[in-house]
Amino acid sequence: MFKKILIANRGEIACRVIATARKMGIATVAVYSDADKDARFVQMADEAVRLGPPPSRESYLLGDKIIEAAQQTGAQAIHPGYGFLSENEAFAKRCEDEGIAFIGPKAHSIAAMGDKIASKKLANSALVNTIPGYNDPIESAEKAVEIAKGIGYPVMIKASAGGGGKGLRVAFNDKEALEGFTVCQNEARNSFGDDRIFMEKFVEQPRHIEIQVLGDSFGNVVYLNERECSIQRRHQKVIEEAPSPFISDATRKAMGEQAVALAKAVKYQSAGTVEFVVGKDQDFYFLEMNTRLQVEHPVTECITGLDLVEQMIRVAAGEKLAFTQADVRRDGWAVECRINAEDPFRNFLPSTGRLVRFAPPEQTMWQGDTQHLHGVRVDTGVIDGGEIPMYYDSMIAKLIVHGKDRGEAIAKMREALNGFVIRGVQSNIPFQAALLAHPKFVAGDFNTGFIAEHYAQGFRAEDVPHDDPGFLQALAAHLHMAYRDRATGLQGQFWEGNPQPVRRDFTVCVLGEGGRHAYTDCTVGECAPGGPTTVTLRLPGGERTYELRVDKALGDVRITGTVNGRPFTAQMGRGLARNPLAIRVIHDGTQMDALVMHPRTAELHRLMPYKAPPDMSRFVLSPMPGLLVQVAVQPGQKVQAGERVAVIEAMKMENVLFAAADGVVKEVKARQGESLTVDQAIVEFE
Repeated sequence: MFKKILIANRGEIACRVIATARKMGIATVAVYSDADKDARFVQMADEAVRLGPPPSRESYLLGDKIIEAAQQTGAQAIHPGYGFLSENEAFAKRCEDEGIAFIGPKAHSIAAMGDKIASKKLANSALVNTIPGYNDPIESAEKAVEIAKGIGYPVMIKASAGGGGKGLRVAFNDKEALEGFTVCQNEARNSFGDDRIFMEKFVEQPRHIEIQVLGDSFGNVVYLNERECSIQRRHQKVIEEAPSPFISDATRKAMGEQAVALAKAVKYQSAGTVEFVVGKDQDFYFLEMNTRLQVEHPVTECITGLDLVEQMIRVAAGEKLAFTQADVRRDGWAVECRINAEDPFRNFLPSTGRLVRFAPPEQTMWQGDTQHLHGVRVDTGVIDGGEIPMYYDSMIAKLIVHGKDRGEAIAKMREALNGFVIRGVQSNIPFQAALLAHPKFVAGDFNTGFIAEHYAQGFRAEDVPHDDPGFLQALAAHLHMAYRDRATGLQGQFWEGNPQPVRRDFTVCVLGEGGRHAYTDCTVGECAPGGPTTVTLRLPGGERTYELRVDKALGDVRITGTVNGRPFTAQMGRGLARNPLAIRVIHDGTQMDALVMHPRTAELHRLMPYKAPPDMSRFVLSPMPGLLVQVAVQPGQKVQAGERVAVIEAMKMENVLFAAADGVVKEVKARQGESLTVDQAIVEFE
């Protein structure tokens, strides 16, 4: 077994590999860019070596520097994680040539299966079902349109070296094919250094289901059941689960055996994933093979009890698989949510910056731990006070739960999301909460078009309706009363010998957009620590009473307790809204900002005029922090609605900004190459 390994990656996957290496008694070496010098994975590793500046092409994609770091530190093996060099044939071959074990498949397997064009040809020769398409590199955008017409729309334009949603677009007409080819080629060139593009028929209403395989150097290959990955936004997975709620045992067996046959055809060693698109009648077609560890591998670990990183290390060290296909189990149900630094209410635009507060829910499972299942696990590469840089992907953490069945797993995930505290950057937690509560998701009735179908106009606050809005108001009133009760016991709060009575009747003002506030009168009982507090709301349909028992120290962000005997987890705080006196309550994805005030104060508050924000409709604003890579207009130019205005690059993705209406450009306010802030003006129209 190895004594020391180097992790050629960053973030949560680097932390994940280090966790298993520690368990196995293996020392670790981290490599890092300047943006990651204080990152969690650097602190966790036994040693760390600087690679270079933040951009990937100047750090994590420098294979020579990584191998040099392994040689300098005496690392006997390199684990590439996912992304970056994990599926780079030349890097794997270089490791072999230098006598360093590559903790992944052999270079010949990466060459055969990592290249999506070559893998489809090989799958055809192995009699694996494949989707109709054009499997040779497409040389131009015009040729792409011609090929798309021949295949028949819709088509999927894919970068041969793509992954993680980068270098991938779906086109439904000639214009989208022309635009999609150019964007895919640019993203692939920038992210992977390989701009080859191919095309295939897009199967409508498909399921995306993948089979985890594991092989050793003795010719043994097993499949570790499937993962359901159909909940996607712009081809980026959002929620994954294992097993799939859709396929039958017969389909599972057929897909697994086909995946194993494909892996054996290329003498596959290590962990890998064979991805399939599955139709409504459970007919399935090979998509591609990822010759690396997948982001969503924890759900497979939960239901099988296997540590996939450990298995990869053992295989790379020359060990034989210690189990057969008959030994692979399927225990319970696991769900994973990707917690990303993006704002779901602003079309999921990236949100970079400092994590002012980062407090994941309590864990009962750990990375690499196969003994404590049926609980909550958090895989992350960040820490409280850490930075989310603009140079890499937007993932903050992976939240994984394991239950005895799908219903229990979904319930556990919703409760865990309620307790996941993230401040300083926006996250997609409200969106995840909405998906988990959607009736069709709960019923398992979805496909890869689920998000596009149900959130076609984007994601709005009203897409996360709360089952009981009164509960949120009762919590706000309780917190307000708890602060007041505490104040009465502090010396100097009132004139000595002249105590003032503490009021128990209030009005809760729920702050709405555009000054549209809602007012509810209530009465709050005593707030004894650990004891029950009764909050009575006077609603239009009559009074409603909530008995709250809250286990919370004032000032805590995350609180737990019971409401009318039912347990809950929520987040609360002051000074987070536009009004510094407002109380914010977050529960089940819903965020409510409220003022709790004297009834007379509420009467006067209703009369306060609303100050409208300035009209910025004449400006094109940067919706995110990022790099302005192109300004496509100039002063005096006439622009039509829908015409390209600018391109911003953030977190390895290109974001195209279009004109919202016809107009004439008055002034270009930002320069190409400039680093933009949120809402910075780029172009002004007359």
